[in-house]
Amino acid sequence: MKKILHKICSLILSVFLVCSIVPMGVSASFGLYGSCQVQADGGGTSTVKTLDYSYANNTYLSLRDMAMVMKDTDKSFSLEITNHSIALTPGSDYAPVGTENTPWESEENPDISLRRNEFEVSGQKVSYYTIIVRLPSDDYDCFMMTADLAMLLDVNVTDAGAGSLQINTQEPFRISPSALEQAGYFYGVNSALVGDAATGEIYYRYQADMPYPIASTSKLMTCLLTMDAIAAGQITLEETVTVSSAVEMLASSSDGVVPLEAGQEISVQELLLGLLLPSSNECALCLAESIAGSEEAFVRMMNQKAQELGLSQAVFYNSHGLPSYTKEPISSKRQNRMSAEDMFRLAAYLLKVYPQVTEITSLKDATLESFDFEVKNSNPLLHNLSGVTGLKTGTTNKAGACLVTSLAVDDGTMEHDLIVVVLGTEDSMERGRVSGLLARYARQSFYEGVEDAASGEPGQAAMGLPTHAEAAVDSIIRSATKR
Repeated sequence: MKKILHKICSLILSVFLVCSIVPMGVSASFGLYGSCQVQADGGGTSTVKTLDYSYANNTYLSLRDMAMVMKDTDKSFSLEITNHSIALTPGSDYAPVGTENTPWESEENPDISLRRNEFEVSGQKVSYYTIIVRLPSDDYDCFMMTADLAMLLDVNVTDAGAGSLQINTQEPFRISPSALEQAGYFYGVNSALVGDAATGEIYYRYQADMPYPIASTSKLMTCLLTMDAIAAGQITLEETVTVSSAVEMLASSSDGVVPLEAGQEISVQELLLGLLLPSSNECALCLAESIAGSEEAFVRMMNQKAQELGLSQAVFYNSHGLPSYTKEPISSKRQNRMSAEDMFRLAAYLLKVYPQVTEITSLKDATLESFDFEVKNSNPLLHNLSGVTGLKTGTTNKAGACLVTSLAVDDGTMEHDLIVVVLGTEDSMERGRVSGLLARYARQSFYEGVEDAASGEPGQAAMGLPTHAEAAVDSIIRSATKR
């Protein structure tokens, strides 16, 4: 039986996710530099330098300053920072460089850029956006979003008012999506949904019944139909297919990912790797042509499968999710669309019928042996959160940055796949942060209970009934087993 949460502090969420620390002594231009006061575990208060990147209150904290704040706590960490890399080691003693917990050394805004710098935690790669600054003392400092740092260290941070923060290292990082929604956090997101694929239980939803462009998350349907074709004996993973001129043309375009050439032979297994890891559009088209003879025929299969699965808001125009133009003189620009609820059902079905797909989607990288080409997974959460097994990223100008995440959990009786659908964030940075927060909420809800949407307290899942008979039976059996 899930533990009942004793408290969830919504103030934490507004600090983490809206990042509304009020900088003190800021300049009138961007990046705004300032400071806040931070206290850890009831100890002394320290000054922590801040940077507001591009917008007021879009605040990043100095890692060196925070290392000094945390040095006598259970969450202490050491740092090594160069002009393009960060190495953080939890549990190690921090070696000060002399610039910590002091005001900025210059009245001029530092020359900054926000980058996905090389970042390792305990020697393992993680994926966060950071700002590395060279200080007038010639030392480097790294600035990181409050939410990202709190997730990385798994600590409870609260807004103490007047530009100050309090950290309790004995309490883990917690998420309350309803409080975030009330604070306006999801205004920058088209839709979101968090749920349990095994039972159909929905933990949280935001505009989840409205259809939006889904970009390359469309490839989950392409993957499903490919797995169907393999299960039917139509094709095999080892079978090689011949690359067409249309596939080569797409590969050589600005949207190309894998350099496929007409006449080249490549296996279905490699095409799936290219489809799901680096989100290769040409691999999607190659699979579509191999299975259905043409992309047009494959798209009809996609829409037919959507109807069979009850995906009432789903419309597909191509196999990969790029904008699709009509042939009229005044061309219409269309994009594959789906609601977050439909995407949840699609991902849940894929994971239930073909669980082996996570053997691919959980890979961080792979090599396409046919032409010795290395591909990397575009999913940042594989690096940032244990238990993540997939599933698919997607980005177009209209769709924004999308991510469908799967996490493996175990209740002691059976394994479950938790699914987080995030559609339409502003950029890949926000996509990773929103998905990371909701993925942690998914795991928090599974093990400890679902908050009541009205109160922000633990309770019964709102709208959490299974969506089909088989899931209902699974839910009843699971509940009975627990009792």
